[in-house]
Amino acid sequence: MDQSAAEVEAEDAEEQPIGDLFGQLIDNGKAYAKAEVDLVRARAEGQAERAKRPAIFGAGAIAFGFASVIALVLTLVLALASLLGPLAGGLLATVISLLVAGGLGLAALKSWKGGA
Repeated sequence: MDQSAAEVEAEDAEEQPIGDLFGQLIDNGKAYAKAEVDLVRARAEGQAERAKRPAIFGAGAIAFGFASVIALVLTLVLALASLLGPLAGGLLATVISLLVAGGLGLAALKSWKGGA
């Protein structure tokens, strides 16, 4: 007579002491937990790898954005310097830049506190 695999395992389980069964259960649990951790680690590594290139491009965009703002302020300084003189032009451009920065900072603070 052919016995199914389930019947053979059931007979083997009946013959094993309970301590061995608990040990096997613990080993299987450890293996399952390790497999879950490995799966989570692999998913995280995949997402990090996927985000690497956009992060590099984003950092480059931010750097060029800063450079363009600096160029704009320097242009403002030169334009004002030709009208008011170098010192007055530089100071006025600085005040204008600080006012814009302050306004953006207040808008950020208001937005952070739930203002909109």
